Amino acid sequence: MPPPAATAPHTLTEDAVAVFTGVLLISVGVAFFTSAGLLTGGTAGLAFLLHYATGIGFGKIFFVLNLPFYWLALRKLGRAFTIKTFAAVLLLSVLTELQTQFLQFSHLQPLYAAIAGGLITGTGFLVLFRHRCSLGGVGILALYLQDRYGWRAGKVQMAVDCCIVLLALWSVEPLRVAWSIAGAVALNLV
Repeated sequence: MPPPAATAPHTLTEDAVAVFTGVLLISVGVAFFTSAGLLTGGTAGLAFLLHYATGIGFGKIFFVLNLPFYWLALRKLGRAFTIKTFAAVLLLSVLTELQTQFLQFSHLQPLYAAIAGGLITGTGFLVLFRHRCSLGGVGILALYLQDRYGWRAGKVQMAVDCCIVLLALWSVEPLRVAWSIAGAVALNLV
């Protein structure tokens, strides 16, 4: 049996289209979570908690929370990964701040929002990961651990996501936390 053929690296245009596509999908998932008052895990989960507690826009908080992770990305995952990730974080921060101008829900059942939002967001992450990009924070750490130790990025992210969502029990009603965990599981199963 011949060895598998090496895949050609993605072109700059392919990477740009993938980053835009992945981030747009994720921004729709974030809109589902926000409209239903849900959370997610990772850096986004921390941004949701801070957004709900302070009223500061999710995108602004998300952008600032990601700043410390670029050093790890640059050192361990390379310049191209770091630049694409920075662009993705910046784009998501802008899209989520402008989201209500593009997408509004008059009613969104929370369990549906958790599952649909999780699947949409997971698909967006998959697009980003396939193009050696993430949305910073836990995604950077998960990809580093996958490259370094062979730990599956999705499983690492799921463990961290569930821990962050459980932290929400101090500020969010338990049923919304349960729905949020369902969303985190749906996201990471993709």
